[in-house]
Amino acid sequence: MADVVIGQSYFLRFDAKLWQAMQPYPPLGSLYAVSYLEQKGYEVEFFDAMLANSETEWQTTLKKYQPRYAILFEDNFNYLSKMCLLRMREAAFQMCEMAKELGCTVIVCGSDATDHPDKYFASGADYVLRGEGELTLVELLDELSGRTNTGIHQIESLFFPNGDGSINQTDIRPALKDLDATPFPAWNKIDLNRYQNIWIKNHGYFSMNMVTTRGCPYHCNWCAKPIWGQRYNSRSPLNVVEELAWLKEHYQPDHIWFADDILGLKPGWIQEFADLVESHQVYTPFKSLNRADLLLKSDTIASLKRAGCQTCWIGAESGSQKILDAMEKGTTVEQIYKAARLLQESGIKVGFFLQFGYPGETWQDIEKTIKMVRDCKPDDIGISVSYPLPGTKFYKNVKDQLGLKQNWQDSDDMAMLYQGPYSTAFYRKLHTVIHKNFQRRLAKEKLQVALHSPQKLEMNHFRKMGRIAFNTLTLPFDRLKLRKLERNSQQVITT
Repeated sequence: MADVVIGQSYFLRFDAKLWQAMQPYPPLGSLYAVSYLEQKGYEVEFFDAMLANSETEWQTTLKKYQPRYAILFEDNFNYLSKMCLLRMREAAFQMCEMAKELGCTVIVCGSDATDHPDKYFASGADYVLRGEGELTLVELLDELSGRTNTGIHQIESLFFPNGDGSINQTDIRPALKDLDATPFPAWNKIDLNRYQNIWIKNHGYFSMNMVTTRGCPYHCNWCAKPIWGQRYNSRSPLNVVEELAWLKEHYQPDHIWFADDILGLKPGWIQEFADLVESHQVYTPFKSLNRADLLLKSDTIASLKRAGCQTCWIGAESGSQKILDAMEKGTTVEQIYKAARLLQESGIKVGFFLQFGYPGETWQDIEKTIKMVRDCKPDDIGISVSYPLPGTKFYKNVKDQLGLKQNWQDSDDMAMLYQGPYSTAFYRKLHTVIHKNFQRRLAKEKLQVALHSPQKLEMNHFRKMGRIAFNTLTLPFDRLKLRKLERNSQQVITT
């Protein structure tokens, strides 16, 4: 038996696109909650939905440990949790119902529950933690278990239902500031060997995830901030290096993904981190997300390279300054071009996140983004369409245009959820055209390198030849279909 079973509702198996990519990372935010409860003296078991087959495994776990409290504590560092995919919401509802049927007190924490607590109460949840959850969770469990007797209404950042159908909402709690005092994630609660085997089998190396910050201070008006709002707090570089050293000692990762919204927000943070990585001899290749304008400051790129940065993703979004300004992104197209060039010159790979469909976007804006990809030659790209999430200025602007479907089913949905500049079919075809162009260029470059050493040709090089041929033959038809969809969309708009 256990006091608490904590789980989360993101099942990799329920997301076809990411299941095919097979790059699973443990639910970091959930593991922080486990370690925080254990530090406070609670006996905790963990259910890892990431690699589970279905919600039935959650039910089996609850029956095994018979906890008083069943908690869904979503991984708030996973951007897909913030997007609130419908398939994962369905899983969360079913998990709440299962826990309630077994007599558990059900507690939920996450972006979707913060935005829609009523939906979770309807599915059996007793309490919803509003925003960042660790302190609220401890205080709530202390109250429910009789450790304290201050009253539920005195606990900050909490939703709970009244008997009349209304919802109580207590005052918001300030975010945790001293992140160095937070215990490391409870890695011992999951089967990391299983993660390692998947990574090695599919990619030839083992990657683990870490975070150095919580939150983001920037004002991109499409970016939802239900957990930390406009605030951010950072761990010290020394604390991060100490965790990195601990991970290397116990699990020997070959690679790290820093899952921060933006790595190195504080001036001088990356430089100090690089110095400590060198002095503690914990160099580990990593990927991170950075802002173009911050990359151009001082010796940031050189320090990223020293620290171990292998791939730097930039939230480029658009090659049109008009669209960047409308998004209130705070960066320029010129900065994106320059940052990409300097990263590549330093030997760091570049990834671009691209976003289409923002209000006011025209075919000319789309062409500027395509040109930016062609000119900058990033090593990887991620494509999405503008996604209205509650609490954002963008959501407020298009709220009246939303239909019954207000969330994607999974990460490959690509549906326009509001009356965007073009149709869903147009953006899905645009996604295909850009990716085929990108993959053809990348395959050509890698093949040219391989052909300089014919004795090193392998089977995957012949597969690249096939991919080049397929994309070359099919791209003209995809482009024709895209332009037809573009013209049809414009006719609908004008009528």
